[in-house]
Amino acid sequence: MKKLSARRRHPLAAVVVLLLALAATGGLYAAFAPADKAQADETAQSLTIEEGKKLYAVGCASCHGTGGQGTTDGPSLVGVGAAAVDFQVGTGRMPAQQPGAQVPKKKVIYTQAEIDQLAAYISSLGAGPAIPTKNEYSPDGADIAKGGELFRTNCAQCHNFTGKGGALTHGKFAPDLEGVDPKHIYEAMQTGPQNMPSFPDTTLSEQNKQDIIAYLDAVNGEDTESPGGLELGGLGPVSEGLFAWVFGLGALIAVAVWLAARTAKAKKS
Repeated sequence: MKKLSARRRHPLAAVVVLLLALAATGGLYAAFAPADKAQADETAQSLTIEEGKKLYAVGCASCHGTGGQGTTDGPSLVGVGAAAVDFQVGTGRMPAQQPGAQVPKKKVIYTQAEIDQLAAYISSLGAGPAIPTKNEYSPDGADIAKGGELFRTNCAQCHNFTGKGGALTHGKFAPDLEGVDPKHIYEAMQTGPQNMPSFPDTTLSEQNKQDIIAYLDAVNGEDTESPGGLELGGLGPVSEGLFAWVFGLGALIAVAVWLAARTAKAKKS
C-alpha cells in the first residue's frame, strides 16, 4: 500500500494521467464523426466540381478553352473566382448568344444548383472572389447617405446618379441597376464584369458596398417617390436642364409673342 501511494504521489503522475487522457480523447475524436464528416464534405465537393466540369465542357469550353485558359473568342477564367461565375451566369449574360461590344443581360438558362457547380469548377482552376453570403450584401442597417456619396463618386459617371445606366463608347453601355439582385450588385463590384472596374475590399470595404446597395434600393425601390415631383426618368441634370430650357424658354417666348401682339393691337385701336 505504501509503495502504491508513493507512486500516486510521484511528481510526474499528474502529467502522465493528463497525457493519457488527451491521447484517448484525440483517438476517439479522430475515430468517429469528424473524420467521416471531413471525408464526406471532400467527396461532395469533388462531385460538385466534376458536375461543373461537365456543364462547362458543354456550355463554355468552345469560347473559354477546355481548361478555362481562354481563346480568341473568350478570356481566361483562371482566377476569376466563383463570384464572377455566379454573376455572369446568374444574370443570363453567359453563355453568350453571339460576340459583340457587350454581352447583355438575358434569361437565365441554368438552375442555381448548376450555377454553383460551374462556380465550384472554375474556382478549382484558380483562387478568386467567393460568392458572397447574405450577411455580406444585405443592405439592412446600411448608411444610405454614405452609399449615395460613394455611388456618385465611383459609379455615377457611367450608371447615372440614380443607377439608370448610360451609353459608353464603341457600342458599350452601363446597364440600368433598377431591380438588380443585391447579390449581383455586390458581385459586380467585387469582380468588375466586362467594362466595369473592380472594387475589391481594399478599395471599397464590405460596409461600403452594403451602403451603395442600400442607396440604390432607396432611389429605385418600388415605393420610392421623387420629392421634387416629376423625375424625368431620373436621367440627371442634362435631361432636366434640357427640359427646363425647351419648355421654360418656349413658354417665355410664347408669352413675349402674346404680349407683343396685344400691344400692337392696342396701338391700332
